[in-house]
Amino acid sequence: MSASNNVEIAVVGAGVVGLATALRLAAEGREVMLIDPNEPGSGASFGNAGTLAEYACMPVGTPAVLRALPKLLFDPDSPFSLRWAALFQLAPWLTRFVRQSLPAATRANAAALAGLLSDALPAWEEMACEAKATDLLRRNGCLYLYRSQADLAGSAASRDVRASFGVHQQVLTPKEVAALEPGLPPVAGGGLYFPDSLNVTDPSLVMRRLFDAAAARGAVLRQAKVTGLEAKGGGVWLSGPGFGVTARKVVIAAGAFSRPLAAQAGDRIPLETERGYHLEFPTETPLLTRPVCPVDLGFYMTPMAGRLRVAGTVELGGLLAPPNPRRLALLDRGVRQFFPNPGKPSSQWLGFRPSLPDSRPVIGPSAKSPDVIYAFGHGHLGLTLAAVTARWIVGFVAGRTNPLAADFAAARFS
Repeated sequence: MSASNNVEIAVVGAGVVGLATALRLAAEGREVMLIDPNEPGSGASFGNAGTLAEYACMPVGTPAVLRALPKLLFDPDSPFSLRWAALFQLAPWLTRFVRQSLPAATRANAAALAGLLSDALPAWEEMACEAKATDLLRRNGCLYLYRSQADLAGSAASRDVRASFGVHQQVLTPKEVAALEPGLPPVAGGGLYFPDSLNVTDPSLVMRRLFDAAAARGAVLRQAKVTGLEAKGGGVWLSGPGFGVTARKVVIAAGAFSRPLAAQAGDRIPLETERGYHLEFPTETPLLTRPVCPVDLGFYMTPMAGRLRVAGTVELGGLLAPPNPRRLALLDRGVRQFFPNPGKPSSQWLGFRPSLPDSRPVIGPSAKSPDVIYAFGHGHLGLTLAAVTARWIVGFVAGRTNPLAADFAAARFS
């Protein structure tokens, strides 16, 4: 790649979606520049639960969540919480979220996500081979845990929706849960097992392998913060403190930080931030053999290399506030309900998930600036959908049509 201030394709954001996109584009022979102020893969792509959840077609907003929303939002220890200082900022997003939680919208959103998720695992396995990261993937499935029969019965509607889209899932009795995960205490409700899902043993190392593979194919990294975007005839000018480059095409994959850049491209995207947390506990031997999600608590317990990561819950509240110790304490209390003596956590983390009211990411060209292509807003599914999103972006760059594109287009918010 030349040292000039011109490049064929600039990918803004070096999280998992940006890394996957850079790798696929570079493998196609494209000249690619990754731009991020931080180390590649150091944000939500590092701190997630490590699950490749091809089953997760249910949007965050559903009729059940809508019915429970007042209780969820007013209970500071619920899995879905709100920083009340940010209420004014969040009000337009919450209004859209309520509309998207109605039955018809929920079904439409689930159908769109199911279509995108159907290729998620094959795309990941192909990308992992290319990045020499197959040793970091495990196909042990994922287990939803129901601690009461009422909780299991309450999952019937979402099970029916998944089944209608061909998701493989198995309802387990409490005895079958115990056989699958003997380290767990007994549960009264049983479980829901997704046998096809994958998980990663070290998200940080996966990110490093993706970056190395992209770099080996010619992609370069510029550590810079992009604050300005101007689409002109024949290119897009990106700028920031001490930085400027013109690209023929720009991919915005900056996660929770994407909204201002999309606005400069001419699109008003109702992107908000879910603040996600994790704790990690060192383990000499694995406490679990697969990711386990106690559904009523809203987090995952995922065995990783030498540790158990406890990650999840939803806290709406923007990018600027410091970590909320109450959310970290909630995770700590939660894991001790299953493993009473895990010791002290060895690390804690706060990161930012890019969240849209309909739970669908924005993937595809800008409605106003066709040389700008969006790849953000994946919410809880950034890791899962990274590889299939990258496939889509390669197609858009090449000018190919996509029959599912309208479901994820920026124009849906016009």
